[in-house]
Amino acid sequence: MAVIEVVELKKRFGDFFALDGVNLTVEKGEIYGFIGPNGAGKTTTIRILLGMLQATSGQALVFGQDAWSDALKIHERVAYVPGEVSLWPNLTGGEVIDFFMRLRGRQANNRRDELIERFDLDPSKKCRTYSKGNRQKVALIAAFASEADFYILDEPTSGLDPLMEHVFQDCIREAKKQGKSILLSSHILSEVEKLCDRVSIIRSGQIIESGTLDELRHLTRTAIKVTTRSPLKGLADFPGVHDLQDNRGVTHFAVDGEALGAVIEHLSKFGISQLESAPPTLEDLFLHHYQGAGGPENG
Repeated sequence: MAVIEVVELKKRFGDFFALDGVNLTVEKGEIYGFIGPNGAGKTTTIRILLGMLQATSGQALVFGQDAWSDALKIHERVAYVPGEVSLWPNLTGGEVIDFFMRLRGRQANNRRDELIERFDLDPSKKCRTYSKGNRQKVALIAAFASEADFYILDEPTSGLDPLMEHVFQDCIREAKKQGKSILLSSHILSEVEKLCDRVSIIRSGQIIESGTLDELRHLTRTAIKVTTRSPLKGLADFPGVHDLQDNRGVTHFAVDGEALGAVIEHLSKFGISQLESAPPTLEDLFLHHYQGAGGPENG
């Protein structure tokens, strides 16, 4: 059974559809990336999965249970970390972590202490003294120490420095090894690319692409740098070739995925002496969908 099954999910606010037929499936033991700009529908989807909002129509199941009517049962197995963490100002970080753990029926344990050390958090300080990054650490430690079955993480590394981002990534990989499932919503595309098994891109309340990175990369362009033994001809008019430049006999260009094989065959006719290729990144894919659509949306 899938951990998440979302089918034709819609959420309307007045005349505005924040979600317009979203379909999403997250399997057990999977790290699933959920990306899109602000206002695209990521957080609305997450709030429905957490039972904080009721869908207008469609189906949202978590562990086979309805996200709205069975929210209390679902929460026993789910840990959630938002991108903006608010804490009780007069409690210490350690007290907040312990409180969250008790809410889940768990007591302080070695895992809690290990995570506090790994995230370099001083648990004795009052939360009102914490920076944004330290508030994120409190939420992440509480989540991972709870040993939930499913983690919903909405911009979880917001405010963390690069070293702590690496600690977070290690914790995600450890959770996956234990068979846990993770839904990761992030603006840090490199983070999603490093961690996620599959990715969905959402725009204007609709999923516009889903799949593994290898499955999605056919939609983007590969960067090529080539040197040939004889002068290269005919490439400018070749279908699928873009941004062609020649720099002292070294040719640079980008090629669409579906044209790559034919382009390499064409290059070989001129005697390839050196060839470098850079596979498309998730950022390339992201921009591919938002350029030409007015750019990334705001709000």
